[in-house]
Amino acid sequence: MATSGTYVTQVPLKGTVEKHFKRYRNENYLFPDTIGHHIQSVTVHDGEWDTQGGIKIWNYTLGDGKEEVFKERREIDDDNKIVKVVGLEGHVMEQFKVYEIDFQFIPNSEEDCVCKITMIWEKRNDDFPEPSSYMQLLKSMVIDMEDHVLKA
Repeated sequence: MATSGTYVTQVPLKGTVEKHFKRYRNENYLFPDTIGHHIQSVTVHDGEWDTQGGIKIWNYTLGDGKEEVFKERREIDDDNKIVKVVGLEGHVMEQFKVYEIDFQFIPNSEEDCVCKITMIWEKRNDDFPEPSSYMQLLKSMVIDMEDHVLKA
């Protein structure tokens, strides 16, 4: 059986839960313009930008400069302010049978929040590395998006 695991990190953010959650839930089309060094494009494959179960295709760059493509299905939990990303196809899915990410926005005060990023993964075989570079990309995206969300 191949290795599996869970990574969890928390990123403190200025700005309300509502502002940050809205960006990840409804406004993915802004990512290439705001954090283009991470995300070069994102397109809707099925559904709409904010559709429960909608499918999107992302073109992104890992920290080492490697360009990749990722196809995902979106699950939204408005009550708990969670956007769940379920991997379907793409470079990361060549290495992993399971690749799921939760972005949960949790109030810290009236004006600040925390983005809790949870990644659940299972490698196709033990020859592949753990997805630490993908977790670093996600954390960097959240950090770099903060200023853009505050200006919105």
